Amino acid sequence: MNERTGWVWQRAGVAALGLSVALWLTGCTAIRVKLGMRTHLDKLPVTTIQANLPMGPAIAPGETSPLVVTLTDSNGKIWVTEGKGKGKILWSDLTVTPSVVTVNKKGVLRLANDPRKSDGKTGHVEVTVPSHPDLKATLDIPVRYDIAFLANFNGANGTSGTDGTSGSDGTSGSSGSTGSCGPDNNTAGGDGGNGSDGSDGGNGGDGDNGGDGPPVQVTITLRQGAHPLLQAFVIAPERKGRHFLVDPQGGSLTITSDGGAGGSGGRGGKGGRGGSGGSGGFGCPSGSSGRSGSDGHDGSSGSDGRPGRGGTIEITYDPAVRPYLAVIKTSNKEAPAPVYREAPVAPLW
Repeated sequence: MNERTGWVWQRAGVAALGLSVALWLTGCTAIRVKLGMRTHLDKLPVTTIQANLPMGPAIAPGETSPLVVTLTDSNGKIWVTEGKGKGKILWSDLTVTPSVVTVNKKGVLRLANDPRKSDGKTGHVEVTVPSHPDLKATLDIPVRYDIAFLANFNGANGTSGTDGTSGSDGTSGSSGSTGSCGPDNNTAGGDGGNGSDGSDGGNGGDGDNGGDGPPVQVTITLRQGAHPLLQAFVIAPERKGRHFLVDPQGGSLTITSDGGAGGSGGRGGKGGRGGSGGSGGFGCPSGSSGRSGSDGHDGSSGSDGRPGRGGTIEITYDPAVRPYLAVIKTSNKEAPAPVYREAPVAPLW
């Protein structure tokens, strides 16, 4: 390969790398369309449209579920949306109108955490194509409550200690004096000065202790019916309370008030390097080089913070809940066992 050929290949490699970086950094739609990675719907003779949820037909409070839209053109070719569908159709070429659920710009649906917003309702989406006004797909989305819900009221994790600073390097030794060499003067060169020792690295900071879990209050009642559901409300001081609706046939609710993890200690700084010995003076003979300085010691690592303690958990439940208590789970390490109290509890909403 001659020099010019190598230069051409080098330029081509740099250009390809630049294009890759541009795609990665910007995800530019225009570039992806230009490269055939995406396709605009107004350029396609699509005739049918269908929407579905590949992760399942239903959604639970607090969950997300990707939407996939499939279109067929007049030649029988199938086109699918980007994202979960891994197709070429841009979500920006579709209009998704949701009800009960919400949807983002990437076609991902979400149901609010609070079950009071969806209780007794069915989610719904309508998908239309502005460039093909005659096309429309609709999809009903049932709400489910038979999943493992989590009420997390754990203490905060401790922050990690800061790393120690590195020691400074030693200074180099000074050069020896220069001797002269001649018929009447045979003075040797002076010895090089010794290098200074490097300083020790700084110690790492200690990690902070984890925060303790707060005291948690839980209230549970049963909504009677052909398919009974547990209504629950969980709250702790200075925390926002949360409502839950749990299907005891397959669902569960775990309440946690564990202490936060301790922060890790910072690392010790590295010791500085010893300075190099000075060079011997020029003479007959030349002077000896100076001794190199010693390396500094690493700093000590900081100690880890201790984990926080769990908080107390008190659960008040209606007598009708007793057959379903097994679906209520708790975790509050290093704290007294949760307290269960049976008493009449009215509907929570």
